[in-house]
Amino acid sequence: MTKHTPTPRSQEPDDIQKRNFIKGVTASVLGFLSLALTWPLVSFLIPTSNEGAEGKFIKVPNFPKLPVEQPSKMTTVEDVDVQAFITTKVVYDVWVIKHAPDKATVYSSLCPHLNCRYNFDGAKKLFACPCHGSIFNEDGKCVGGPAPRPLDTLPYKIEGGELYVQYKLFKAGIPDKVEA
Repeated sequence: MTKHTPTPRSQEPDDIQKRNFIKGVTASVLGFLSLALTWPLVSFLIPTSNEGAEGKFIKVPNFPKLPVEQPSKMTTVEDVDVQAFITTKVVYDVWVIKHAPDKATVYSSLCPHLNCRYNFDGAKKLFACPCHGSIFNEDGKCVGGPAPRPLDTLPYKIEGGELYVQYKLFKAGIPDKVEA
């Protein structure tokens, strides 16, 4: 008579198939979760495409309605910034002096001394920075205070009577106008 030893339960064909299925499902779920959690980090580390960013001009609203030869602060210049999966609406401030329907001067709203926001005093016809006392005339030249250079002008174009500005940031506190 042959002695029959029972097969251990863990090695029966049905159990092996179930275990392999569970291992496969677990590995797939963990792989998907790993990819989903690391993708934002990886996409943040990969430089974004700056195609056209250098030449991107943003429309300044209400340019045709601006008074001539009077500085006007425009605060609704908007752009969209995309970093990984985060999209942010960016609002820029610029100072615009309209000279004619096809000519203007556009200044960054940041003081070249330490990037504080300056204001225009209409009575004195001067731009004044409240932080450290820099004063600029309407031509942007520094006439007082610690600012190391004139106000930073921004590139612009006028098409169809509308003003478009290329917003740039410049390094503060140095005598030369250098993009940051």
